[in-house]
Amino acid sequence: MLPKSSLSSPTTRKLHHLSPTQTNNAHQPFLQRLHNLCDSGNLNEALNLLHSQSQNGVGSSSDIIKEAIGLLLRACAHHKDVEIGRKLHAMVSASHRFHNDVVLNTRIVSMYAACGSPSDSRSAFDAAKEKDLFLYNALLSSYARNALFRDAISLFLDLLYATELVPDNFTLPCVVKACAGVADAGLGEEVHALALKLGLFSDVFVGNALIAMYGKCGLVESAVKVFETMPKRNLVTWNSMMYACSENGGFEECCGVFKGLLSEEEGLVPDVATMVTVIPACATLGEVGMGIVLHGLAFKLGISEEVTVNNCLVDMYSKCGYMGEARVLFDMNGGRNVVSWNTMIGGYSKVGDFRGVFVLLREMLKEEKVKVNEVTVLNVLPACSDELLTLKELHGYALRRGFQIDELVANAFVAAYARCSLMDCAEHVFCGMEEKTVSSWNALIGALAQNGFPRKALDLYLVMRDSGLNPDRFTIGSLLLACAHLKFLRLGKEIHGFMMRNGLELDKFLGISLLSLYIQCGSILRAKLIFDKMENKSLVSWNAMISGFSQNELPCEALDTFQQMLSSGIEPQEIAVMCVLSACSQVSSLRLGKEVHSFALKAHLSDNNFVICALIDMYAKCGCMEHSQSIFDRVNNKDEAVWNAMIAGYGIHGNGLKAVELFELMQNNGCRPDSFTFMGVLMACNHAGIVTEGLKYLGQMQSLYGVKPKLEHYACVIDMLGRAGQLKEALKLVNEMPDEPDSGIWSSLLSSCRNYGDLDIGEEVSKKLLELEPDKVENYVLLSNLYAGLGKWDEVRKVRQRMKEIGLHKDAGCSWIEIGGKIYRFLVSDGSLLESKKIQQTWNKLEKKISKVGYKPDTSCVLHELEEEEKIKILKRHSEKLAISFGLLNTAKGTTLRVCKNLRICVDCHNAIKLVSKVVERDIVVRDNKRFHHFKNGFCTCGDYW
Repeated sequence: MLPKSSLSSPTTRKLHHLSPTQTNNAHQPFLQRLHNLCDSGNLNEALNLLHSQSQNGVGSSSDIIKEAIGLLLRACAHHKDVEIGRKLHAMVSASHRFHNDVVLNTRIVSMYAACGSPSDSRSAFDAAKEKDLFLYNALLSSYARNALFRDAISLFLDLLYATELVPDNFTLPCVVKACAGVADAGLGEEVHALALKLGLFSDVFVGNALIAMYGKCGLVESAVKVFETMPKRNLVTWNSMMYACSENGGFEECCGVFKGLLSEEEGLVPDVATMVTVIPACATLGEVGMGIVLHGLAFKLGISEEVTVNNCLVDMYSKCGYMGEARVLFDMNGGRNVVSWNTMIGGYSKVGDFRGVFVLLREMLKEEKVKVNEVTVLNVLPACSDELLTLKELHGYALRRGFQIDELVANAFVAAYARCSLMDCAEHVFCGMEEKTVSSWNALIGALAQNGFPRKALDLYLVMRDSGLNPDRFTIGSLLLACAHLKFLRLGKEIHGFMMRNGLELDKFLGISLLSLYIQCGSILRAKLIFDKMENKSLVSWNAMISGFSQNELPCEALDTFQQMLSSGIEPQEIAVMCVLSACSQVSSLRLGKEVHSFALKAHLSDNNFVICALIDMYAKCGCMEHSQSIFDRVNNKDEAVWNAMIAGYGIHGNGLKAVELFELMQNNGCRPDSFTFMGVLMACNHAGIVTEGLKYLGQMQSLYGVKPKLEHYACVIDMLGRAGQLKEALKLVNEMPDEPDSGIWSSLLSSCRNYGDLDIGEEVSKKLLELEPDKVENYVLLSNLYAGLGKWDEVRKVRQRMKEIGLHKDAGCSWIEIGGKIYRFLVSDGSLLESKKIQQTWNKLEKKISKVGYKPDTSCVLHELEEEEKIKILKRHSEKLAISFGLLNTAKGTTLRVCKNLRICVDCHNAIKLVSKVVERDIVVRDNKRFHHFKNGFCTCGDYW
């Protein structure tokens, strides 16, 4: 609705009546007394006085009675007293002198309009024998002010085509308002053209109506053109233009128009309508500075205590995070209405001050003049996410007051119960709705999809469709989320097809949901195609794509996308920085990680605890624990996540004692260990081979700390036992743990059986593993390696034949190294690089040097039935040896080499690299798929235990 001042219109007609000075002095007491009665609202007494004067007839001329009737009709309109108005109408209709009087009939039509009875206006209009433009205008006004816009348009067309009357500067504003009411911009443009033809465009009221109409229809440019070409503007013009901008999302433009008003030479002074239009624009923009200026201006103009202005100021301060200032204004508002209370409660709710919400709600309930309404309930509900008892109390209150009949309230209760994980209550509210709209179904489908019940969400959609309702964009968004959770790629593709057929593919909200679907289903190429087709890529879409590449182990693509994001002018936030740091950690790209760290510092993001954790993790996975420790030490308020990141860092580096020390220090600092803490500690015990401590912490998790061990905790301890050769103990723990073992547990056990040559347990474990994952190549490779290590080549051939029949191919060993900010990849026996010959020559030279200090090729690592010489040739071409040789060729003396490998490092490479670090006097860091190895002066930090 437009501000009231924007609806000002010219008067319909200058009704001719005799003023008290023009009448006979004998009638002055009568008219004066009638005036006084009308002003004081004593309309019954005024009507009686009129009756007695007209019946007496002594000295009463028709003009005097006519003026008295007109005066009383205006008073009925002002006081909205339709009953007295009807008596006056009957009096006029029964009078031979007045029943055809067009002036009084116009007054009657206007009176009914003001009293909200347009049907009576129409009846009075139809009964009039003489109809002039004023009468038409009065009925047009009646229809327009009572929102009967189509009736107004129909009457206007009747005026044009059934009469010879010419519309004037009162007719057109009413019609333009009706065009706005039905959002018919085309008809509005035709009326605009008629105004130009009739020379009425220069009228300020016509121009104001056109601005309001174009704004309501979303044609802001047309509104601006009208505004700029108006020869004369009043305050309503400026208010209408501001409102048109604000209603169409042009909040900055709205503020710009306001500044133009202040600089206008005509000296117009902002009013209440101005303030209630521009202050919300500042609130939306978060421009608290300008909001404070507006507050000062409103105070200076004496309108800051107007309840609507005060409400807008409270809303502005609360949305800008200035709750103290908002509360002071609220408390100072002596005329608080329900909007005032709802605004303040909504402010507390938005900033998460749920205590403030409930304290204010209790105060509101004590108020006699103000009653809680549906909006109050909607504002309070978000505060009930952790207050189950309060939620049920509020629900009971809403039921008693009948608020749940309101669809928005019912939907909000569905969402609130879902947030509290009470899906039965959410479904009960839904089933209690008498009429279920698409929004009602969306509320429950969305709640199910977001709260761990994706399959039920999909089933409920089928019921919705059977009820005859079609999905909208919100339904589609929830369905895509459900498919993503379930990894239902096929169904997701069907929904995508529906979107394409219905023109929804370019919807920004759904575009992000589609990206998430394909990313979570591992279809990263499809996600990239959708992303590339997005015209205006939002920050969320960039974040989703960077995260998607990182999650799908495509770190280089994640880094490239981050670079593109920067080039496109999008300012990354915490999420993008965290994802790109994760990508750097995947390839151990220390240089790029440092560059991202530098960016985070410049963008003031490095104080965010999530970014801090990502930095600690990145440096740890790039082999730089000293950097991780430095960041950790600088954090003043360490939460559980920061401690966990540091403990996990030491865990993957096999520094079990340091991880345990941090674990104890964490508790001394008042942080309670959680599931992630124990995962880091158990990993550290695993890689360090401190089995006793690891078993102790597993036993203490629930008994001392109340943390129930999950499958991943058991998996880590089982792997720890297996690595230590305690295979029977590991198998016993598998059988005793409360959860069913997954393929990861069986896989780690089979790997340990291969290391210790335990054929009996290995074959038993392999059966379990292949039952769970019969199509995974790594499982067959582990079994093949077990047989090869024991020299059972016939069994090796059977396994490899089975792989061939299924169509599985073993992943080649791959290593990569970062030099000069660029990642170089090496495969086993790779000869793709131009320097491949130099690389092999470099290794041959290194091998000669290390042979002098004790190196002997360990051909037991080559699990193929080959001659010894062939096995030695294969060892020379292992990918980590190629990467290290390349690094030595392309880096300065003394530079630390950092290599990543996709598989576990073999014994031969481990022995060779230890000695290489000694003869070249370099630190070499190798990260395999299990842990880190720091080689220095002929030793490795793992202590040859991995």
